Amino acid sequence: MRFAEIISEPRPTPFWTMLKQVGVEEAVGVLPREYVDWRRTTIDNPWDYTPLAIYKEMVEEEGLRLTAIEDNPPMDKIRYGAPGAEEELDNVCTLIENMGKLGISIWCYNWMASLGWIRTSSRLRSRAGAIVSGYDSRLLRSNPPPLMGPIDAETLWHNLEIFLRRVVPVAEKAGVKLAMHPDDPPVIQQIRGVARVMNTVEAYERLLELVPSEVNGITLCQGNFTLMTDDLPQVIRQLGATGRVFFVHFRDVEGTPDHFVETFIDAGKTDVLECMRAYRDVGFTGIMRTDHTPTLAGDDEEVAGYSVLGRLHAIGYMTALRDVVLHEKKRQRDG
Repeated sequence: MRFAEIISEPRPTPFWTMLKQVGVEEAVGVLPREYVDWRRTTIDNPWDYTPLAIYKEMVEEEGLRLTAIEDNPPMDKIRYGAPGAEEELDNVCTLIENMGKLGISIWCYNWMASLGWIRTSSRLRSRAGAIVSGYDSRLLRSNPPPLMGPIDAETLWHNLEIFLRRVVPVAEKAGVKLAMHPDDPPVIQQIRGVARVMNTVEAYERLLELVPSEVNGITLCQGNFTLMTDDLPQVIRQLGATGRVFFVHFRDVEGTPDHFVETFIDAGKTDVLECMRAYRDVGFTGIMRTDHTPTLAGDDEEVAGYSVLGRLHAIGYMTALRDVVLHEKKRQRDG
């Protein structure tokens, strides 16, 4: 069980050094959207080889290993099956090919059309006033569809199959694992006329069978999966047994898919110790990172849920959980 952490900054920051100081050696990167050449001219797309190579070199010069990209070229024309989808597919394939050339082995993507991940508040108060985000579906009921319009679930599934049939062979050749992130929030009903399809455990079973491949897999974001089930450790064992859980977002929430709040890692609805045992028991060999942590007093964040102190707290807690379950295993083995 290896820990990584997302680094969304375009240049090294003290947080990158802190990660190494607390024992994190791997990084989850984003696309280098601010890449320019020495003339201050943008000459490549961020998914092209040169920007990715320069970005990877920068990360590794700071002592971190770039293991995953959690970002993507534009993909909504693919999801909608709209004109221009073929060009977007070409760009995704270019990204995967270049990741393979550079040894970046996991791509985290999603199938959330138009809206992406949604929160209706980013200023809620948690323990001792820590700031957290939340979602309340009631606040979106009267909103019209987004610019690309409504879309139903079966259309999304149809276009997902087209997508996977195109990109899975590319990923197999490149040695890159495709890790589908769940819908966030994983509601059953549509949001603003847009269906959500990666919102149940059964949907993930369907995903794995849609285009069977050892590279077609899962980002098991616990904050979403725990809203899909009353027994997250069992789901981890169930999906983990397939060998296709490649990436974990280790976090927690309180509530339901329609109304929830983010929580401290030690204060949500999930037995996180039993979750860590489940990863141990299925022989999970991918990476896991923190996600959507509270913002503590004196800290701030550019994106809600990604402050420095909150993530360091979660990394420490995860480290303790991992050490406990590995020690349990060693005691069992040693008798």
